[in-house]
Amino acid sequence: MKKILKVHSVNDYARYIGAPQLHPLVSVIHYDELEHCRHSLNNYDVYAIFIGDETLEDLTYGLTQYDLHRHALMCVAPGQIGGKADTGEEINTRGWALLFDPELLHGTDLEKRMHAYTYFSYNTNEALLMTEEQRHTIVQLMEDIRQELTQADEQTTHIVVAYIKLILEHIARFYARQLSMPSQAYSDLLTRFENLLIRYYDEGAYRIHGLPTVKYCAQELFLSPNYFGDLIRQLTDDTAGNAIRRFVMQRARKLLIGGYSVAQTAEMLGFQYPQHFTRMFKRYYAMSPRQYLVTRQ
Repeated sequence: MKKILKVHSVNDYARYIGAPQLHPLVSVIHYDELEHCRHSLNNYDVYAIFIGDETLEDLTYGLTQYDLHRHALMCVAPGQIGGKADTGEEINTRGWALLFDPELLHGTDLEKRMHAYTYFSYNTNEALLMTEEQRHTIVQLMEDIRQELTQADEQTTHIVVAYIKLILEHIARFYARQLSMPSQAYSDLLTRFENLLIRYYDEGAYRIHGLPTVKYCAQELFLSPNYFGDLIRQLTDDTAGNAIRRFVMQRARKLLIGGYSVAQTAEMLGFQYPQHFTRMFKRYYAMSPRQYLVTRQ
């Protein structure tokens, strides 16, 4: 079994790689400055942002391995596992890391906003591929945080939290640009998404899983749920959940018109109870399934 480093605090990781310990709740690491460094497979209780200035092969995230290319930015959140297993050999890693404890954000506006930064749940293969200018922006802010930590006073925490929020907002902006750019890998995503939903019902997956979910569709399309959801929102200006429900309701109309009863239609769509189907149908079409059938006569 691979040894996992428990990163309960930001300095657990700093100590492991021999980086300076500047603050109990925040760590800024410049890998280029480290004399002795080894890879580690980490179990995080903190937030972390990594900038790789080299190509890393076989980087693990969850149960999957990826290649992380130069100038890529990756974010992890408490409860996640990521990194590369320690082989015992020293390495010359290049890049930057920012780690911060959720306790640092307690009672701040940023704490309330953290849920909006969905990229903390993206997979490693969905890392932000930064331009030189974008990298410079993030690195400069990390350097500013490090400078602030070396001359700490009563305002340090407030200033550092403000810097972190600025970094997170920049990352969100950069990701929005990346998602909006045409990509061969995702150019046919909507078609693949629709075909997946068609197969879901044609092959009877609804009998096992019930209604299709965003998580199920994302996994089948080899994407993290958050990245998948953000891509669909960028492409359609709507949520993936709404896209699924819209597909289900369109299929419901076809089944009803085809002669199936309300109860049969509900069962063939994966609803546990017919009344749940009726409520969703009424929300979409402002009438019950039975009323809909009357209008079709």
